[in-house]
Amino acid sequence: MRTAGLVIAVILGLVLGSSLSGCGPGLTKRPMANAVQPPTIPVGLDAFRMWDRWAYLRIGQRTYMTSTYDRRGANEAADASHFLYQLANDRNVSLDVMAKGVLAFVRTNHWHGSPWHYIVDGQEYVVQESTTADPDHRIEGSVFTPQEQFPHPLTWTWSITKGADLMWVPIPFEQSFTLAYGRTHYGTGYCIFHKFLPDAPNLSQPIRNWNMDVPPADVLELIGQSRAHLAAGRSDYAARTAINVPAGQTRSLFTFSGTTARTVRALSLTVSEDQAKAVGEAFLRIYWDGSEHASVDAPVKLLFGTGSMFNRENREYLVKAFPVNVRFGDGQVRLSMYFPMPFHHSARFTLQAAPDLAINDLQASIQCQNYTDPANWVGYFHATYVDHGEPTPGRDLVFLDTTQVEGGGDWCGHFVGTSFIFSDRAELRTLEGDPRFYFDDSNTPQAQGTGTEEWGGGGDYWGGRNMTIPFAGHPVGCRKKEEAKDPEDLIQSAYRFLLSDLMPFGKNARITFEHGGENNMPEHYRSVTFWYGINQPCLILTDTFDVGDTDDERRHNYDSPQASPVQTLSSRYEWGVDHLDGKEIFPKSIDKGRFTRGSSAFTLKLDPRNIGAMLRRKMDYGFPNQCAKVLVADDKAGAEWHEVGMWYTAGSNTVVYSNPKAETGATEHHVQTSNRRWREDEFLLPRSATQGRSAIRVKVEFVPRDIPLFPGHPLPEQAWSEYQYTVYCYVMPQVKSEG
Repeated sequence: MRTAGLVIAVILGLVLGSSLSGCGPGLTKRPMANAVQPPTIPVGLDAFRMWDRWAYLRIGQRTYMTSTYDRRGANEAADASHFLYQLANDRNVSLDVMAKGVLAFVRTNHWHGSPWHYIVDGQEYVVQESTTADPDHRIEGSVFTPQEQFPHPLTWTWSITKGADLMWVPIPFEQSFTLAYGRTHYGTGYCIFHKFLPDAPNLSQPIRNWNMDVPPADVLELIGQSRAHLAAGRSDYAARTAINVPAGQTRSLFTFSGTTARTVRALSLTVSEDQAKAVGEAFLRIYWDGSEHASVDAPVKLLFGTGSMFNRENREYLVKAFPVNVRFGDGQVRLSMYFPMPFHHSARFTLQAAPDLAINDLQASIQCQNYTDPANWVGYFHATYVDHGEPTPGRDLVFLDTTQVEGGGDWCGHFVGTSFIFSDRAELRTLEGDPRFYFDDSNTPQAQGTGTEEWGGGGDYWGGRNMTIPFAGHPVGCRKKEEAKDPEDLIQSAYRFLLSDLMPFGKNARITFEHGGENNMPEHYRSVTFWYGINQPCLILTDTFDVGDTDDERRHNYDSPQASPVQTLSSRYEWGVDHLDGKEIFPKSIDKGRFTRGSSAFTLKLDPRNIGAMLRRKMDYGFPNQCAKVLVADDKAGAEWHEVGMWYTAGSNTVVYSNPKAETGATEHHVQTSNRRWREDEFLLPRSATQGRSAIRVKVEFVPRDIPLFPGHPLPEQAWSEYQYTVYCYVMPQVKSEG
């Protein structure tokens, strides 16, 4: 039952609209403490069940996205069918992981590649799409099989998505996971998977290897339910306002000042349909806890998942996504957002109308829930807008660089989605561009995709058609210029939201996209990147060791009896095309290092406050399938070694390419070697081996992996390559609770 004070506060909100000061009688401000332990990380299906914890930091989790992209930097076969290796003609491997983790997402183009082989901790399972039996004749309404284990809406097929088979069923594995394609015609796809600190105490459930587990009904119902219903059921505070916003001017929607800590659970804007374009072009800005920087600063239309408010097919839902909706009906359009948005003592929401479009009789509402957990467990909600203007040939578009936004500095948080316009003239070829995401100073993208519409949940440019599902969509845009019903109909946009497959970072994030297959399209992109973060690091660099540098080897007590002489390598990272129109885009870089077929040991400095650590290695990716046993000891003479896991980097800069013309064509064995031998890879060190220590000894013992590129192909030379090691310590960020 609502208190009288809360009712008065709601009435004040209705009357005053722009000022909600305090939190009502009976509710007092309380100081927020910083916790010394990290918050719970939702694992597997819990990521959906605990969706209201979207803002909670994932300290101790790393996420990666791998794909069948063209290793030579171009766009061969639309980035299809480049495999790490082939175990057999019907086992073409695109992902090979040795760790404890969870496969969170798989996307393929239509049914191509099916049947797929999921090898979980050595146990093989066959996953198919129902068109597999007769791939030359597609089946409308096709489904994943076994259907009970891969149900809708955790899976979607091409007839709904307009081109892609999408799978969000989490597949946990305790030691290893391998994904292999049974067929290779147009075998394009990408996967997202998580790794965790080996002894992380903050997982919502233990990781147990998948064994044909059936997703429970509550998760399936949750994804299909209305967020409005779920948010309303947890509301401690609500307010409404009605305002007019003159063209070019700014008006306040809601202001919270001196309140208790709260989480915004729902925000909605409603206008008449004739005002749809005006509200879509307006900018919504949100300032958290007295910051001078707006953490949300973007056009309303993109914030709510669409590049245009033009509803060409008079659909009820222009956008029907999990965290945002745009709904038409009864002469009105209602825009709703359900991202949880915590703040600790104040918040300010403003709306600025476009220079030539006034907004009349806008109805706004907000619902909040009291926040009672530690201040340093959650990140603020951010929506960063960029108008990219004229793209630079050869260079990725930068959707987000956290070192350059809101005052820069270090950020602990996670990337949770994008909403972007990729053309305003119905040009779809720019969608050949790949997403590339870099986290925490990495020179290698931890996420590398196969194309932009693939990122948006489609395939083959969606055939120009529109679709909207919970976590991906192409909501607006005509199939081709000749079919445009209005200039707004030429605008093409897409969205992608990450919940179970979100991507954490501890220091910084750089989210980039190619424009066209070789960064050669001139389309006018505008993007909003959604992320959570606080302006404090939870991953700090504590040591760097340059192998091959005599002085640094001495400083780090390097011991590698079978190490090679110092090697000098001149090569490139996987950053895109090397040259465009005769101009070099990314020059080679030179470094020194070694390789070994024995062991290497060295000392690394830590921050004793750490709650685990991440070890990163710069390597020569010319050696395939590099694998080593990792051991840790105290930094003192005679200390006992303790094994902490296997460090495995599958594949190399040489791949096997197989893309027969026929759906059931015989597997091919085309060997391709790129000129990109530089790569960085990561290994998570358990908390038990690092916490309280200011330095540790690390030993890596080379373990050969006798995997030919394809059966009958000679085994390549193997070794453990090491050019540089860096160590980052996980620490708890510290947040000021008062403004």
